[in-house]
Amino acid sequence: MITKRTDLALEARELWQESAEKTSRLSGVKAEKTKREGYPVTTVKILDQEGAKALGKPVGNYRTVDLTSYWQRKPEFFERAVRTLGGELRELLPGEGTVLVVGLGNRAMTPDAIGPEVLSHLLVTRHLISAMPKQFAGFRPVAAFGAGVLGTTGVESAEAVRALVRETKPDVVIAVDALAARRMGRVCNTVQLSDTGIIPGSGVGNHREALDRRTLGVPVIAVGVPTVVDGATLAADLLEEAGITDIDEKKLRSHGKNVTVTPRDIDAQVRDLSKVVGYAVNWALQDLEIEEINALLS
Repeated sequence: MITKRTDLALEARELWQESAEKTSRLSGVKAEKTKREGYPVTTVKILDQEGAKALGKPVGNYRTVDLTSYWQRKPEFFERAVRTLGGELRELLPGEGTVLVVGLGNRAMTPDAIGPEVLSHLLVTRHLISAMPKQFAGFRPVAAFGAGVLGTTGVESAEAVRALVRETKPDVVIAVDALAARRMGRVCNTVQLSDTGIIPGSGVGNHREALDRRTLGVPVIAVGVPTVVDGATLAADLLEEAGITDIDEKKLRSHGKNVTVTPRDIDAQVRDLSKVVGYAVNWALQDLEIEEINALLS
């Protein structure tokens, strides 16, 4: 069977099910489906090392919000999406303490720009609370950092974030980055939240050192938006759907080497989803309604 690339735990579980015998049971993994504000949410819990080995992902919780209907622009589609993501994120975060939000990725490359773009919709409060504690007593301390990429900074994202964590001593880090999906139907239609940290560069196949509790010393909540599909993975799925199963993976990957596929209107979709994610982070961290967030960011 062709090795198919995905950063989504939901899809990793699907791939395992496709490759396993019908009588096989995936041990160490639990999945459940719910709805919040009309948007489907799939939670995949990897419970032990057996489950982690089967899916190729660390032990932890992975929540995937399906925002497909977001693009239909139904009543309150934006507000509902913000509350859905914010509600799921809030359940993964500690109830109090300073938060460092890290935007990973390259602003100059649109499919990799989710992280930096989210920061432009973030309420940054740490400095205000420090300067005027009485006036901002009701806000949670939040700092933001755009890590940049090694090619333009000469510094690994993990190195920069680790140094910042030592200086600012946050209680939790939220890392936002682009991901790769297996299916085009999930590109810019889903958001994955997990409590296992993240590997910068996942979305564009340029894996760097991980940002997680082990490397940073604090909990790391990852928020990822799939913006690309690996070319060979997409080709394999299309061939299999057409009934062609005798596929030479080596030949397929040689033709699709270094090719990723992204929607033609990716710039508009990244701008739209970055605002949703940014507002969701604000909603999860601050005791504010969406209208109040609008007013403070305007």
